[in-house]
Amino acid sequence: MPRRRVAVIGVGFSGFRPVVHDQSFREMMFEAAMRAYEEAGIEDPRSEVDVFISCQEDYWEGIAIADEFAPEPIGGVLRPTFTVSGDGLQGLAQAVMLVETGHFDIALVESHARPSDIVDIESIYHLALDPIYLRPILPKNRHLIPGLDATAFLDAWDATLEDLALVAVKNRRLGLTNPHASYSARLTVDDVLESPQRAYPLTEAMIARLVDGAVAMVVASEEAVDRLGAWDKALWIMGTGYATETYNFEKHLWGTMPAARIAAREAMTEAGVRGGLTAFDVVEVDDRYSYTELLMLAEAFPGEDILGLHRRGETWPDGLVPVNPSGGSLAWGVPFEAAGLARLAFAREYLLQLGGGLGLVMNWRGPPTYTVAATVVGVEEVTSP
Repeated sequence: MPRRRVAVIGVGFSGFRPVVHDQSFREMMFEAAMRAYEEAGIEDPRSEVDVFISCQEDYWEGIAIADEFAPEPIGGVLRPTFTVSGDGLQGLAQAVMLVETGHFDIALVESHARPSDIVDIESIYHLALDPIYLRPILPKNRHLIPGLDATAFLDAWDATLEDLALVAVKNRRLGLTNPHASYSARLTVDDVLESPQRAYPLTEAMIARLVDGAVAMVVASEEAVDRLGAWDKALWIMGTGYATETYNFEKHLWGTMPAARIAAREAMTEAGVRGGLTAFDVVEVDDRYSYTELLMLAEAFPGEDILGLHRRGETWPDGLVPVNPSGGSLAWGVPFEAAGLARLAFAREYLLQLGGGLGLVMNWRGPPTYTVAATVVGVEEVTSP
């Protein structure tokens, strides 16, 4: 029996500003969900949506059992609603599997973040570390571990500081055309290298800043896409994958990201994609630190000359494969668990404007979980059956 096809047919954003003064996180959830329902053509989510998924983490919320606040803003009161304590792409994978069972036709996936509410974010990251071996010896600098990883990456992959700076130059400049990108800028390599150092080799301009934001997505079966007349909006989910490395940094393979390799392989295998990087028309990958864009590409496409493509400018929109044409997190920020959904939303927008094509979206939750989620998506050139 053939698998049921599943697509994203509606996307909603809220916030994506350094500080959202005029809305609570529940109001941001509501706005994002309403915008997604509007695009999908859903008038009454309480009767038309079969299941609601919220991706959030209690530590970021500052509220125990924060998922109790999920149903009301997104229309899920007294309806099947559950939370995923992970990135939005992990929640998307759950929605896809639910729709594939045939028991659900339409799902909503939502994630949000309000880091501006957090009084001492360094303490939260510190608390997430191993309490016996790491917490007592590591200072409250959340960039220290990525800095160690970036140092190992430079050595393991023969990369240079200029390579890291070029990622920041590219992404922050591309963000100038993205209305959601609060941190876009026109920088030079020297600007990036000479910005204040946060944890060697990472300078301030190589590190994405936090942002308040919410993203919601309507996920539908092929039958629901047809019923709603949403063929021209459909982003087909062709494959998903996710993996988590170890939280124990004694076992971590510094300068590598095996979770990215596994997640990408799972997603591409499920989608039936056998080509390399150039098989995709757009790629959106994590760049909360400039080295992670290069590392994730190197892990997802082993054996390819990722650094060579990067240095020759082939990852710009006019190159062989546009990588983070949205500007990435370096331009629009890190909205915690909503980052993966934001990347997917920007990839969808790019492919819809292109009129068809294939995309790869990957997001990293960052240390200490080292979880990576990946999704292969496509927009059909012929948008009706």
